[in-house]
Amino acid sequence: MATAASVIAALKSKGKENFRKIYSRHGMAPDRVLGVSTADMKAIAKTIKGRQDVAMELYRSGIMEAMYIAGMVADGAKMRCREINEWAQQAVGLQMICEYTVPWVTVENAAARDLAMEWIGSKNEAIAAIGWVTYGGLVSLRPDKELDLNEIEGLLDKVLREIGGAPNRVRYTMNGFVIAVGSFVKPLAKRAMEAAKKIGAVKVDMGETECKVPLATEYIAKVEAAGKQGQKRKTIRC
Repeated sequence: MATAASVIAALKSKGKENFRKIYSRHGMAPDRVLGVSTADMKAIAKTIKGRQDVAMELYRSGIMEAMYIAGMVADGAKMRCREINEWAQQAVGLQMICEYTVPWVTVENAAARDLAMEWIGSKNEAIAAIGWVTYGGLVSLRPDKELDLNEIEGLLDKVLREIGGAPNRVRYTMNGFVIAVGSFVKPLAKRAMEAAKKIGAVKVDMGETECKVPLATEYIAKVEAAGKQGQKRKTIRC
């Protein structure tokens, strides 16, 4: 039976310098990255499917790939708020973990909305980014009747007021939140599009990568043209 130690050993055997460099360019602390491809991580994750205990131990290792796998395996509904907050704090310095892994598990938890709002108010760039991604994940999953539409409108207003002076990754994730609302919350789609038009192109330093910041107006328009506006997702894991 696979253990955290055997998973980490497998990850170390798969590590490649070219992938380590790629991850470093995408906001990952080099000393916490082994350089394992996402394809290899997904294959290894299958060997511990349903093993919450192993997932929690892997995350504590502080190794990016082990933490990423933990997020693929862990059931966020079974985690305590304290544990999820610890995951958020430990993710700082690892952009993929902040903006993918932590939101993945948080949206499954009953306290997801409260955690997202708490993080959005953080002065720490990485934590605030986690908050915006998490709330964006919630609106993409939960039926509109379970969402606080007034609160979401308030968050759109907050984006309009603050995005220009927000830290780099907060600007990126705020833009993503506007896109999520415009794509998945039909009662607020028009309001999100209005906000997107006012915001326009968002400037974000993407480092030494070819990644681009999506233009919210174009993204929302494409979703609407495809007749998919308001269609919820089953998961935000990718």
